[in-house]
Amino acid sequence: MNIQVGKLESGEARCPALSTQEIIAKDKVVAPGWVRSESYEFLGDEDISTDRYIDPAYAKGEMERLWTRTWQFACREEHIPNVGDYYVYDLGSYSFIVTRVAKDDIRAYFNACLHRGTKLRPSGTEGSAAEFQCPFHGWSWNLDGSNKRIVCNWDFPHADPETFKLPQARVQTLGGFVWVNMDADAPTLEDYLGEEALAHFKAWKLEDRYIHVHVQKAFPANWKLTVEAFLEAYHVIETHPQVAPSNADANSQYDVYGEHVNRFISPLGVCSPHLEGQYSEQDILDQFTVGDGSMLAGERPTVGEGTARQAMADMFRGMFEQATNSDLSKISDSEILDCFSYTVFPNTYVFPGISLPMVYRFRPDPRDHRRCIYEVMFMRPVPLDGPRPAPAEPVVLTDGQSFTEAEGMDPGFGRILDQDTDNLYAQQEGLEASAKHGLTLGNYQEIRIRHFEKAVDKYMAMEPKRPNWQRPKVG
Repeated sequence: MNIQVGKLESGEARCPALSTQEIIAKDKVVAPGWVRSESYEFLGDEDISTDRYIDPAYAKGEMERLWTRTWQFACREEHIPNVGDYYVYDLGSYSFIVTRVAKDDIRAYFNACLHRGTKLRPSGTEGSAAEFQCPFHGWSWNLDGSNKRIVCNWDFPHADPETFKLPQARVQTLGGFVWVNMDADAPTLEDYLGEEALAHFKAWKLEDRYIHVHVQKAFPANWKLTVEAFLEAYHVIETHPQVAPSNADANSQYDVYGEHVNRFISPLGVCSPHLEGQYSEQDILDQFTVGDGSMLAGERPTVGEGTARQAMADMFRGMFEQATNSDLSKISDSEILDCFSYTVFPNTYVFPGISLPMVYRFRPDPRDHRRCIYEVMFMRPVPLDGPRPAPAEPVVLTDGQSFTEAEGMDPGFGRILDQDTDNLYAQQEGLEASAKHGLTLGNYQEIRIRHFEKAVDKYMAMEPKRPNWQRPKVG
């Protein structure tokens, strides 16, 4: 779909089809303010240098400048519901023991013994403990980080137990998420997100959800390329043609909030502008109810005199209420149907809607700057009755496995993730082979990529800042 945009100023051009807000305005159950808002900003049109994706020195700089200063989602509160519960969060070369010290006291300790540096808890583990003991020589620390034991303490008069406390990263909670930051001088999480984005987060009540499917897979692509693969719907018509009959793409909405948060809204139940006039309302509805059978099964529903979007909203509301034993009567049609994607810089996506209630997390592989660890976590509302379900254990896929092989994964959505990540193999290799040393981005549909890379540039311009524990002097 190519159109003549005339003499519009940079960043003013929009798809000529119905806008996202015009689609949402026609819904029967009205959307809340956070859905009906817009916050686009033109951020320039210069190429983005490709060195950041292929240069190992750049990746090293990110670890010293960016990751040490930013807020990151480490775990959910339901991972550590009781005092003594812990969850190990690894980020590149760094590792943290996130533990509940008291009912309202969660801490994140650097996961290294203060004797000779051995990890106190293995990567990728969680559990419960009364202390954190080094497996090498037996030094141990209490839950509150104070030193409990120095084996053969007569040989360490220079290691005062009163001062040999485990170093901590900063911790804050929001929406049931536990966030960590290594920088003692960083802004609070609230200031980091900004007032408007923070209001959105609070409106979602994500503390009332839990992780019911957790899938992890590594890819031979830089972590930033992997993040950016999901920042726009511009790729849908070529990469995911099977969803285009019932998914707005070119007329999706893009917003930026401050320095660290951006989003898009991609409406469902409407046809892609690229396919305008090729599908009836019944065809659009059939895309979900017949199609490959992965979303719904049973008797074929009909549109009648309404629209496919409204029929889907009504149908999904009842289906999700039954599946989750929850009351969604006050939830808007847009929240029921549409894809809301919020990115919290640098590596967390939050999808607060009902049809795609997910979290993505992206982490650099500490051994190879060309690889990324990608996680998908599906969330459900906590049931109205009975105990809160425990979070799902992660299913770790190998490079050669399909997302459709993960237990609990919807086959249709698993195929979409395969299509997305297949592009990453070719993109990483293509950037390294290219004679053109820059990415040329669209002003509107790829604004989230520019916003993301602008934040990368901000942190990379700073001086290196690595966590540094100084041993207090004795006497």
